Parts: sequence; structure tokens; C-alpha cells
Amino acid sequence: MHTGSCLCGAVRFEVTGALAAADACHCDQCRRWSGHYWVSANVQRAALTLHGADRLAWYASSDRVRRGFCSACGSALFWDPAGHDFVAVALGAFDKPTGGHLEKHIFVSEKGDYYAIADGLPQKQRFE
Repeated sequence: MHTGSCLCGAVRFEVTGALAAADACHCDQCRRWSGHYWVSANVQRAALTLHGADRLAWYASSDRVRRGFCSACGSALFWDPAGHDFVAVALGAFDKPTGGHLEKHIFVSEKGDYYAIADGLPQKQRFE
């Protein structure tokens, strides 16, 4: 089991099972929402348990995706695509140790101009 929370602890979560490999999304929306680029692991909905869901707020960033954040401290926590059986959970919100690892970078054509991606991981133009 893996646990995590927002900065203030008002929203906590538990994930059963191993974490999927994470990706780093460099798209304009994720950069603006997170303040840099967004790193998350996809978690099956059935494996995710929320505590403090009444403090969780949602922003519909498109007609296909909503983004979940703590209404008290503003921590970005979830990227939730409609019609899928998973939710992307912010890797930085997990308690250590995660046992996770970064697998690839996506939407690199939209990355910020103030940093380089130099870790040798695959770089994709879209979500592939």
C-alpha cells in the first residue's frame, strides 16, 4: 500500500498495489497548473481510496479532463480523464518510499524554455 496527501493533510489517499511507472507531462496546461511540469502515476480507480474528499476541489480543464486539488492548501493532486478506469496521481504527493520511477516525458514540444530534459529517458511529442 502507498499513502500520500496534500501539503496541509486535509486530503489524504491510499493506493493498493504497486505504482505504475510515472510520466512527466510538459504540456502548457500541466505546466500552468503545477507550476513546472506534472509528474504522475496512473492508478486504477478501484485501487484508490480518498480521505477528506470534502476538501477536494475539481477544475474541468477541458470537456475530457478534470484536475483535482486541495481546496485548503491548493496542492495539485489528481488528473482525471473522463471514461477511463484510472486517475493520474501526483508522484510528489506520495509519502516515501514510493518505489516508483519516471518512465518517459510527454508533450515535450510544449516544454518550458527555461529548462532542459537531460535524463536520457524517452521524449514523446504527445501522449503515446
